[in-house]
Amino acid sequence: MESELKDLNSHPAKPDRDDGHAPKDDRPLLKSDTNSSVSAEELQELEKKCAAYVRRDVYGTMGRGRLPVKEKVLLGLALVTLVPIRVVLATTVLVLYYLICRICTLFKVPNRDEQEQEDYAHMGGWRRAVIVQCGRALSRVMLIVFGFYWISETYRISSDSDPKPAAQGKDGAEEKEPERPGAIISNHVSYLDILYHMSNSFPSFVAKRSVAKLPLVGLISKCLGCVYVQRESKSSDFKGVAGAVTERVKEAHQNKSAPPIMLFPEGTTTNGDFLLPFKTGAFLAKAPVLPVILRYPYHRFSPAWDSISGVRHVIFLLCQFVNHIEVTRLPVYYPSQEEKDDPKLYASNVRRIMASEGNMTLADIGLAEKRVYHAALNGLFSQC
Repeated sequence: MESELKDLNSHPAKPDRDDGHAPKDDRPLLKSDTNSSVSAEELQELEKKCAAYVRRDVYGTMGRGRLPVKEKVLLGLALVTLVPIRVVLATTVLVLYYLICRICTLFKVPNRDEQEQEDYAHMGGWRRAVIVQCGRALSRVMLIVFGFYWISETYRISSDSDPKPAAQGKDGAEEKEPERPGAIISNHVSYLDILYHMSNSFPSFVAKRSVAKLPLVGLISKCLGCVYVQRESKSSDFKGVAGAVTERVKEAHQNKSAPPIMLFPEGTTTNGDFLLPFKTGAFLAKAPVLPVILRYPYHRFSPAWDSISGVRHVIFLLCQFVNHIEVTRLPVYYPSQEEKDDPKLYASNVRRIMASEGNMTLADIGLAEKRVYHAALNGLFSQC
């Protein structure tokens, strides 16, 4: 396709690094590109290739589809009634949790490691307990504000054929305690994924370093214990960040009091029906992982953040009277020695199990294809 080649040649995309983080690429995914033009036939062909990013809800491509009269009426009613209430409630919850974090961190010096990562997640005592318990509760409240009144959770039980991490002693009388997972691994569908995981296990995440400086959210991210990534840093600094992630995975695996860490190995969001190739960053520590699968069933608007702008997505999400989320928690995956020696094999095997259990299709595309698809969409709408 000519439009694809034009986009790739004018904006050459560097290959994704295979250790869980992408190199610097500051081009916004949904920035308008008037130089990119595409026909309807070319777009159909591109949608087949980039099916993992295609929206198929009532609101159509990029949320700009033609809505039926009934949907317009519902949208208008929600905009003047539901949205203002939810915005006020969401702001109240955010400010309240910020104040809780501010009080709990008063007169405390943040933890700093060799990579200059700074966090309050390694505090002990009542301060940490208050931050975690309030964080989990208010994250659940925030999901309710967004219309996720019920969360369907399914727990898969390991079969007898699965490898057993516990080993018996010489006399066979006493078993060792099963190994703790080093990381929680999840497919990535929306920014809402973070709220769910905060409400469930309150883990640390990988975030841009600029997040730490944001009002309100910056302090909360430090209380979560986020690992900050400087995407425009040099390769030597980048290795330091990758090392920080690996160390955090090892720490969570070996230390019960250490904050758990949550990683999205796909590296970007999809529409939830596909599973992209996994980066190996979560698997370099050779520790067990806990796979979690998220799905967002919908009738009108899909909560997936795939090919729609952030502002439009938030507005439409707040206009939905009810939203749904389904969670499937798989057994802890314990790598074999072969998988420990080969992180790519480890990542691939976990990915295949998650795709099978979550009824998702494996897709061999990544962020580069997503940018091509978004550029084509913007080219199409700029002609209208």
